[in-house]
Amino acid sequence: MRVSGFTFIRNGSRLNYPFVESIRSALPICDEFVVAVGAGDDDTRERIVAIGDPKIRIVDTVWNPILVKRGFVLAQQKMIALYNCTGDWAFYIEGDEVLHEEDQAAVRAAMERHLDNPRVEALWFDYRHFYGDVNWITQTHSYYRREARIVRNTIRVTTTDSLYFLVMDKKKRGRYPRAASADARLFHYGNARSPLPMWHKRREMSQLYTANPETYPPPFHGITRQDAYTMDKRLIRRFEETHPAVMADWIAAQEGDPYEPQFGAHNLREWRNLMGVRLNRFLPIDFSKKHFKPV
Repeated sequence: MRVSGFTFIRNGSRLNYPFVESIRSALPICDEFVVAVGAGDDDTRERIVAIGDPKIRIVDTVWNPILVKRGFVLAQQKMIALYNCTGDWAFYIEGDEVLHEEDQAAVRAAMERHLDNPRVEALWFDYRHFYGDVNWITQTHSYYRREARIVRNTIRVTTTDSLYFLVMDKKKRGRYPRAASADARLFHYGNARSPLPMWHKRREMSQLYTANPETYPPPFHGITRQDAYTMDKRLIRRFEETHPAVMADWIAAQEGDPYEPQFGAHNLREWRNLMGVRLNRFLPIDFSKKHFKPV
């Protein structure tokens, strides 16, 4: 069995992505790791080269500056990396996602177990979405709790953004892949950044989804994490597991005061999420969006 890891990244250093840690966390279970590196204005490419692992293969890309429709340029970059994978399985991990070393063996075992079962097209992970800082995770249903991140590399798949896969059985219609559990977790640190890098990340993402950067709010200079992260505290709970060991330096480097969640649902979406959290106390139902069909 051959396993390809893949991701894409641009300006990862400036936007404070733990992309080096992300790649390193996946390397032990991969036979190759493809990185589509977009031309940027920081040292992202140099830091990937400095990892010094012969499994890593860089594909240099240029992002389309006029493609600002629903983040489709992200889909392009994801597929460029996937198209360069040569394994039986392709493991997609985003630049702010990290695999725990405790789960590496389980992921490899799941791929071995399902290799000869064509009904299983993908493997899904349980997610830990950090919010505010690395001590809290969100339990809102607007964040996917499970997502397929490993896909069989012998089927026709595509994507409309960076999040999920679509299997193309027919020419004009895709479907979510049939997925089994990878028996593992992915740790998502995207909303655990310090306030200023978080502003830069939000601004750049807005430009990929048609928002006008000239009207984007000013940066978070001199404000607290409470100002930058405003989700109602009832949608957040304290993180009580261990972080991946590879994240120790990144966590220590984060700036700002510790995050203290506050009360206050700010919109209809958050009120709906609060209702879902309350229902979960009595009904073991996952109301979050799933981009796969469990098998």
